[in-house]
Amino acid sequence: MIPVKARMTVIDTDPGIDDAIAILLALVSPEFDIRGLVTVAGNIGIGTTTRNAGGILALAERSDIPVIVGASSPLSRSTPEPLELHGADGIGGVALPAPMRQPVRTPATEWLSDLLLAHPPGTVEVFALGPLTNLARLVIERPDAAMRIGRIVAMGGTIHEPGNVGPRTEFNIAADPESADVVLRSGISLILIPLDVTRRVRATRFFVDALAASGSPIAGTVANLIATYFTSATDRESRPLHDPSVILFALRPDLFELKTLRLGVDTGTDEDAGFLTTDRSEAHLVQVAMSVDAPAVLHVLKQHLSAERG
Repeated sequence: MIPVKARMTVIDTDPGIDDAIAILLALVSPEFDIRGLVTVAGNIGIGTTTRNAGGILALAERSDIPVIVGASSPLSRSTPEPLELHGADGIGGVALPAPMRQPVRTPATEWLSDLLLAHPPGTVEVFALGPLTNLARLVIERPDAAMRIGRIVAMGGTIHEPGNVGPRTEFNIAADPESADVVLRSGISLILIPLDVTRRVRATRFFVDALAASGSPIAGTVANLIATYFTSATDRESRPLHDPSVILFALRPDLFELKTLRLGVDTGTDEDAGFLTTDRSEAHLVQVAMSVDAPAVLHVLKQHLSAERG
């Protein structure tokens, strides 16, 4: 039974190892009433991200949640190259069951619009774990519905940290800068979780072992997913847990420090495409997470996953 205070949530995602971890965390958290997973091309192509989304739901035995096929390419650019760290299957070779139901073929913009118009304004949140293409299309094609979103919590961008796909750019924003620009300009409440925070959230091998020993099947799968984020046998910490930081913020915002910044998006064609600018003539007010209590949020991650016994 969905708790009374559970927040209606849509997860916009391109799974992806860290997307999978984030989705599984959200699925075991009674704070969220997840109405759908909307896929987008990003970490890998749309066919694979959609299949992975269905497999994640099958693992969690959540056939009640639909997968909606979203954008297969950015608004006006070519599809980004898949990130090698996620492997050919997008999830580092970790086995997922076959999806329990076929994805919804209603266009993502139409599906999102119908959901938002069916509920009071402000009552549906969106967790954006990939490029912002689906949300930008919603703003462009159905602004009446888009403005009913309560807030968007998005993993993306960098403020002071070096980029991960360019000297000053982060993958999700750089994959579709025009969409990020549309969302920033829309006026929808946006909380951005950038590399400045996500690079602080890294698991140790002890953390992975504790998850694996917890007795929860979902925690065991997350342990296997995080294990793929160790690049060598001697690593003491994993790669950053980027997308889980979105769900962790939604669960425990008190463990993050937010600052309101004026940001724009570089939509040029050079290596800075997707750079978050501070040109005041083009800037928009955005709440940005700038610091995190990393040990505390990792404890939240372990606590939520280990409490789920399947």
